[in-house]
Amino acid sequence: MGIAGTVTKNKLQQSLKVNFVLEKLSELGVTKSQQGVPINELSYEEMKIELVLASFREIDIQKDENRWF
Repeated sequence: MGIAGTVTKNKLQQSLKVNFVLEKLSELGVTKSQQGVPINELSYEEMKIELVLASFREIDIQKDENRWF
């Protein structure tokens, strides 16, 4: 595989990662970031942060096993 094949493979991998995070955010009902920016306009790193924040909001802290203190 030449350089062009490697570049194409890297772009494909990045695209798959972005689509995965977008899908997970969509499943959690997130359409905008905390700053009000539509999620499809965010960078991959910003999307990951929003996914972490959204997953924290899904934790039921009323359950004893989910309490921190």
